[in-house]
Amino acid sequence: MTQPSASRFPTPAIDKLPEDIRTRLLEVQEKSGFIPNVFLTLAYRPDEFRAFFAYHDALMDKDGGLTKAEREMIVVATSSANQCQYCVVAHGAILRIRAKNPLIADQIAVNYRKADITPRQRAMLDFAMKVATASQLVSDADFAALAGHGFSDDDIWDIAAIAAFFALSNRMANVTGMRPNDEFYMLGRLPK
Repeated sequence: MTQPSASRFPTPAIDKLPEDIRTRLLEVQEKSGFIPNVFLTLAYRPDEFRAFFAYHDALMDKDGGLTKAEREMIVVATSSANQCQYCVVAHGAILRIRAKNPLIADQIAVNYRKADITPRQRAMLDFAMKVATASQLVSDADFAALAGHGFSDDDIWDIAAIAAFFALSNRMANVTGMRPNDEFYMLGRLPK
């Protein structure tokens, strides 16, 4: 039996959605073989869907000092701290694929401090976690520590923005009762 994408708000029918949103959902389905439930859940509010994914894409799909795998590390670590099952499972799958490492997402979700990551990545996640859980404590010392690991001001902005954006995503996933798609659980775990 197929589970609903979210339990607290209705999931709109794809054929009833505005054309731009329907097109995006069908493109995602064609690329991945399924429509991630976050797309279906957020389609309930089309204007917010557009704004959410515009900011998501601006943060996660660009080049810069952070790799795409490192961006996903931030999402997995902070989503774990925020107890967001959907984002840990979904972005854990993306992390496994981008890092080409079937173990890394579980390690980071459980305790990034013990994960098989570099000291630079650990510093990145230390800062991301501070932004996600105690942003009022961010200080110049945090910036100096990150600069010591080679992070630029733009990189630091990206780390903070990803942690902050996914704090919103985590909270909405929890409020809506968003369920991870079953397909996410095995993605990136076995070699192709």
